[in-house]
Amino acid sequence: MTIPQPLALRPFRPSTDAPVLRSWIPDPTALMTWAGPNFTWPLDDAQLAAYAAEPGRRAWTAVSPNATTDATRTGATLGTPVGTTDGTADGPSLGPSLGTPLGHVSLADGRLGRVLIAPGARGRGLGELLVSLAVSVGFDELALPEIRLGVWTHNTAALRIYEKLGFRTTATLEAVEVVDGVPWSVHRMRLTASDRRQ
Repeated sequence: MTIPQPLALRPFRPSTDAPVLRSWIPDPTALMTWAGPNFTWPLDDAQLAAYAAEPGRRAWTAVSPNATTDATRTGATLGTPVGTTDGTADGPSLGPSLGTPLGHVSLADGRLGRVLIAPGARGRGLGELLVSLAVSVGFDELALPEIRLGVWTHNTAALRIYEKLGFRTTATLEAVEVVDGVPWSVHRMRLTASDRRQ
C-alpha cells in the first residue's frame, strides 16, 4: 500500500503563486531571511516573475494533495488553491484536491534556494519533505553531481533540516550582510550524489 505524500512539487506559476508567496513574507527581514539580498522590499509580482524566468532556474510551489482537508485544518493563511478545473488558465488541471500552496523551493545551477513553508503550515515537518523533494529532482532527474546552498548561521531550523539530509558545511562567511544593525553570517553547504546514497 502506498502512503500518500503530504506534499507534491509543481512548477511555480507567477500569475497565481506570486501573490500567495508574497503573503508569506511580511517584512524586509523575512525577505532577507528567505532570499538574501537578491530582491528589494517591497517584494512584488514583477520581481518574482523575473526570478522564475531566470535561465536554468527551476522553481516550484509545494502543494498539498489534499487541499480541502489542509485548508480546513490550518485556515486561510495557506493561500488560495490554484489551478482550474478545465485546465485552461494555468496549464493542466490540478483538480480540486491538488493545489493548496504550502511551500516554495528552487534549484538553479546546482544551487538549492528560496526554501519557504507557508506560515500556517509550519511545525509539521514539511520543510524537511520539501527539501527532500527538491534534492530528489536534482539528483534523480537532473543528474546533478552535487547540490549546494547558503543558509544564515542563525537559521537553526533550516540548518537542522539540511544537516539531517546530509548537507555538510564547507565554509562560513562572517558578516556578509548587516540587517537592522546586526551582522549576519552564512554557511555554505553541499551534498554530493555519492554522499546521498550512503
